Amino acid sequence: CLMDSNGYLAFRKNGPPLMRRVQGDHDLRLDGISDLLSRARGLSVFDIGCNRGKAGEDFARNGASRVFGCDIDEPCIWVCRENFADMRAMPHRFEVVDLAGGEAALRKAFGKDADLKHDIVLMLATYHKLKRIMAASDLSKLMQFFGSKTAKCFGWRGYEDEIKSIDADLGKVGLTRIHTSMISDIQPAAIWARR
Repeated sequence: CLMDSNGYLAFRKNGPPLMRRVQGDHDLRLDGISDLLSRARGLSVFDIGCNRGKAGEDFARNGASRVFGCDIDEPCIWVCRENFADMRAMPHRFEVVDLAGGEAALRKAFGKDADLKHDIVLMLATYHKLKRIMAASDLSKLMQFFGSKTAKCFGWRGYEDEIKSIDADLGKVGLTRIHTSMISDIQPAAIWARR
């Protein structure tokens, strides 16, 4: 779906069919790091690679004070905006961002809001996609940028071989891994915290 000339969502009449964009069911996205949900009341959240915003909705329903997110897929961002439109009392913002452009791409999309700190930052099944298209040094800078914008906890889901690189990058900006879970049938998950 895309915006029509009046600013409303217009569903595709032609083009590719809608398809699933996540591995597993939505309920498994936070498997292993769902403790963050019970600590969401009054906290701000930024979801990197937010897809259709389902994780952000979970945090909103659990009392988050603000939910931001970005994704490269424009139709997904419109779904996020549509779903959050009824949550008028809660600040929210979703932007299309090609994270391969690093911090500059985030600043272009979010403007001054790119400098906001967020209590909880999520990166669910996104790191490995960036690893395929970004130089290691650029990905490291991007992770440090997101880490510097994390006030309390950074939640991640991905592949086990990514953990050491993320430990190093987030450690440089004062975050320490406090939890690792291998329980999920999809992928491992971890939480880093500012101590």
